Amino acid sequence: MSAAMPTRKSTSKPSASADVPAQAAAPHIESPAAPAAPAPVANGSWQPGPPAQFGATPEGAPFWPTPVPRTDSRPAWKKKRVLVPAAVFAVLLAAGIAGGSDETSSSGAAAGTSAVIVEEKIDSTTESAEKAAAEKAAAEKAAAEEAAAEKAAAEKAAAEKAAAEEAAAEKAAAEKAAAETAAEKAAAEKAAAETAGQENAREAAANYLSFTAFSRSGLIKQLKFEGYSTADATYGVDSQHANWNTQAAKAAESYLEMTSFSRSGLIQQLMFEGYTRTQAEYGVKQAGL
Repeated sequence: MSAAMPTRKSTSKPSASADVPAQAAAPHIESPAAPAAPAPVANGSWQPGPPAQFGATPEGAPFWPTPVPRTDSRPAWKKKRVLVPAAVFAVLLAAGIAGGSDETSSSGAAAGTSAVIVEEKIDSTTESAEKAAAEKAAAEKAAAEEAAAEKAAAEKAAAEKAAAEEAAAEKAAAEKAAAETAAEKAAAEKAAAETAGQENAREAAANYLSFTAFSRSGLIKQLKFEGYSTADATYGVDSQHANWNTQAAKAAESYLEMTSFSRSGLIQQLMFEGYTRTQAEYGVKQAGL
């Protein structure tokens, strides 16, 4: 009895076809029979044989030989399926470039126009601002010049007024001095020409006026009472150049110091002393009545 050969366990993986169901066997197609060659004729010429017959599958289905595709030997760039799309693409590309150029040109032109407008506006604004600033500066300068002119005119007028007042004061002082000089001269001349009676009457009148108030007529009466002639008494009184209103005020104050008087009563008393009504009213008013 022969020993059994040990079997090797296969380690190979089962093929994928084992898990896939067996496909149906492709039907066997017999090649069609070759066409019979043309039979020779008696006179030695050839005649065409019967037309080729298409074969049939074992199941009886008709069989047509597999057509052989025609091979196009032209280059690829000459074929319609390449030329037509290429031409269309070229046309579209050209249109796109033209449109883009127009749009770019339009955009560029619009941007350029906008830039020019903005620049013009900036220039216009700057020009307006500069013009306004120049006008303001000119107005301020004119106002300053006008104010300076007015100030100079006012100072000139003030200086002229001050000069005129000073000149007037100097003139008045000069005239006063001249009048005083003339009066002194006239008095000296008159004194040199006055009589002894006139000189004494003048001195007597000055003495009376130094201690009490007198009216002009009252002082003449007083000198006549002392024996001076009317001419000498009048000369002596007028030589004093007294202010008789002031003498009336002194007399009114002196009466009020001694006794009480009404206003009208004091006026009557002063008129009795030889003052005029105007002089008496002035004296009473200065005394407070």
